[in-house]
Amino acid sequence: MTKGGMESVEVFAAEGKGRGLRARKEFLPGDVIFAEPAYAAVVFDSLTHIICHTCFKRQERLHRCGQCKFAYYCDRTCQRAAWLDHKNECSAIKRHGKVPTENIRLAARILWRMEREGSGLAEGCLVSIDELQNHVDNFGEEEKKELHADVESFLEFWPPQSQQFGIQFISHVFGVISCNGFTLSDQRGLQAVGVGIFPNLCQANHDCWPNCTVIFNNGNHEAVRSMFHTQMSRIELRALSKISPGDELTVAYVDFLNVSEERRKQLKKQYYFDCMCEHCKKQIKDDLMLAVKAGENKPSAETVKEVIQFSKDTLEKINKARLEGVYHDVVRLCRECLKKQEPVLGETNIYLLRILSIASEVLSYLQMFEEAADYAKRMVDGYLKIYHPNNAQLGMAVMRAGVTHWHAGLIEAGHGLICKAYAILLVTHGPSHPITKDLEVMRVQTEMELRMFQQNEFMYYKMREAALKNQKIQVMPEPSSETSPSLFHKKE
Repeated sequence: MTKGGMESVEVFAAEGKGRGLRARKEFLPGDVIFAEPAYAAVVFDSLTHIICHTCFKRQERLHRCGQCKFAYYCDRTCQRAAWLDHKNECSAIKRHGKVPTENIRLAARILWRMEREGSGLAEGCLVSIDELQNHVDNFGEEEKKELHADVESFLEFWPPQSQQFGIQFISHVFGVISCNGFTLSDQRGLQAVGVGIFPNLCQANHDCWPNCTVIFNNGNHEAVRSMFHTQMSRIELRALSKISPGDELTVAYVDFLNVSEERRKQLKKQYYFDCMCEHCKKQIKDDLMLAVKAGENKPSAETVKEVIQFSKDTLEKINKARLEGVYHDVVRLCRECLKKQEPVLGETNIYLLRILSIASEVLSYLQMFEEAADYAKRMVDGYLKIYHPNNAQLGMAVMRAGVTHWHAGLIEAGHGLICKAYAILLVTHGPSHPITKDLEVMRVQTEMELRMFQQNEFMYYKMREAALKNQKIQVMPEPSSETSPSLFHKKE
């Protein structure tokens, strides 16, 4: 077996969970346990013209493949790196006369690679595609219909001169994509832009309080030329806490910010297993996530139930308004909901935190920074009591709160939050990730501004005011309904 950089981990029989991954050496928080290039990966259908099909970076100007007129690349380096995977796809698209969906394209890329290399172990893989779990037997009626439609479409697209695979194996590949497809993000890690198959990552089991995290690293042109990273799109499995030899390596398939019952329902529906992790069995932190106001005027159970239902109804209205881009309506709905929540729900209640998160993001976009900063601070205070201290989503939320405080002119709080976010992202993303590099620049800038503020507060605000007057008004990124990409690309 050729491990290709996988010597520090091994596949083992995890009791009650099938296969799993475990460490063969000690790891400390922030260590990269392994980096894995995609076995195959594609850009989402809706983004094929604005995302590079090799490195998955978002670019303003991309070069289009002159033959199929479908694939786009940053430059010649990315185009040359993609040719081995794109060659068959390119001619198949021209022959077929239209571009198939992302699932069809990914299945085709997997099978073309198997045609080239055989169905055995690929370089650097601990398991083969044949061995990956597909869960086809667990599919419901609707999922079976979708699978049948995908197989039919695939057979229309698949060239007659290519190696022919049986229906059962093609169905297996689509099952693998459905259950094990990993979401690829852009260079900032903020938007899901594609889906790929990473056979080694697929062996890592779920835990709601995992000891590892997965970060997509777009890489760079040097990575293409290096011997170790044969592709630019790769994932890094990073340690969140100290891991000893023999410990199982786990990741979180779903966001922790939900009560154990809801997380278990989601995992059962999307991944077909019953979560038996400690946090689910013992319902750890459920009390914080459902906290109500304490003290003499503790609300009744009926009042709490009414406010939570009101919160759920409001969140549905907010989602509709966000999709329509009516952000002032979003703010109004958030304020109305907070007015009802604040006398009843505790500071760590997930329904309160969800509204605070949306309100702070949308108010920042609307340049209403002072109110946004207040909500962001309360959101972060709640998150810090719930999330694992080295959680990527926590780090991103703290970073966003720090930037919001800076925009509001609250330099002391802003710098403190940016430093806290930087410490988290050093572990979860590593020092070379683009978002960590951006955060380091912000940390240095706010540290310099804080020193100036402490020396002469009046002069600091005068200089800040003059600097901002000479700049164009900075428009914050438009709020997204997806706070951060999900780990596995599983359609609900």
